[in-house]
Amino acid sequence: MNFLDNLKSKVKKLKNEIQVLAIAYSDPRTPWTAKLLIGLTVGYLLSPIDLFPDFIPVLGIVDDLILVPLLITASIKLIPQNVMAAAREEALKNPKRMKKNNWIVAFFILLLWVFLIFKSYQHLFSE
Repeated sequence: MNFLDNLKSKVKKLKNEIQVLAIAYSDPRTPWTAKLLIGLTVGYLLSPIDLFPDFIPVLGIVDDLILVPLLITASIKLIPQNVMAAAREEALKNPKRMKKNNWIVAFFILLLWVFLIFKSYQHLFSE
């Protein structure tokens, strides 16, 4: 297995932690800083818009291979170990809890992106 395949398999394992993060997010023992980072991470993963579009050579996979794993790892480090253990146990009991095709969440994330782009445009050209 070459370096890129090894890296991709590690990224896939980290992406499986997203459901665990979503469960840990709802736990009251999770600190607010972790909840903020988890919200950003899950929001970015569910967002139909990438920081670097996939069709751009090399940069297109940067978010999948570097940015997403960094966000997931940082989120995991902010959550207490007992909360992560309970979230992993819950994820094993109910593996279909978070589906990737949640169109309602995707709609609101897309709406947020449109709002942010509009506000940025408005700010840049209002002077």
